[in-house]
Amino acid sequence: MPFLPATRTAVAPLLLALALALSGCTSADEPAASKPTPGKSTAGSVRQLPDQPFDYQLGGPYDPPEGVRTVVRDRTADPDPASGAYNICYVNAYQAQPDAIDWWEKKHPDLLLRDADGDVVVDEDWQEPLLDISTADRRDRLAEIVGGWFDGCAKDGFDGIDADNLDSYLRSDGLLDRTQAAAFAELLTARAHRAGLAIGQKNAAEMAKPLRKLGFDFAIAEECARYKECAAYADAYDDKVLVIEYRAKDLTAACREWDERLMIVLRDRDLVPAGEPGHVNKRC
Repeated sequence: MPFLPATRTAVAPLLLALALALSGCTSADEPAASKPTPGKSTAGSVRQLPDQPFDYQLGGPYDPPEGVRTVVRDRTADPDPASGAYNICYVNAYQAQPDAIDWWEKKHPDLLLRDADGDVVVDEDWQEPLLDISTADRRDRLAEIVGGWFDGCAKDGFDGIDADNLDSYLRSDGLLDRTQAAAFAELLTARAHRAGLAIGQKNAAEMAKPLRKLGFDFAIAEECARYKECAAYADAYDDKVLVIEYRAKDLTAACREWDERLMIVLRDRDLVPAGEPGHVNKRC
């Protein structure tokens, strides 16, 4: 979901080395043949992100603007993919959707992150409970659930995945860390590729290079011009970066520096569909 300034926390650069040191974390119950090497042969079989204008439609689907050939929509959107476009499926991979809390509490209560008092840790900006990726066993179990959603995206005709809230460890009150987030990301990239889908890193510019090595195919960066982070994504992903800005002056800055290299759109922060009050949709 869109980054709010209150959720951004400085992260020590030396922690980058931790993600680079990760070893494979696939489930011990999976046969060896189902454990593809992240970022290598499996990624070569997916339809990679094209270099073309895109739209970010998480608030609801609508006909893409003229000239737009890549579209990001929620996995529950109706209709799912946009006809004739490169379609990216939004999945909340690291947090629970507010309307799914009862399902998680009933089916998988131990996979919600809890504090010392047993209370669920919540991203207060979006009222989304964090998923507990603190152990290898929980990451494996969560990867089966989230991976099932990936499979659904592939079945519906999507080409790629927008795996959101990679940076949720920053909102975990110190209960999760970057290494755990990257270990879960490694499972997700392998699972996406196994489903024939490309997968994008969502935000977390400080992790771009190690995550590319773990198997992500492109990046989706919210407000990278505003926070001067676009270069980190561009360098790590060879300019395969979708940039969403939410302020007109940040669109101007992004276009001035990155128009020839990155794909950029200005959207309203609520991402309302075309034709509804408050809808904003502009490009360079």
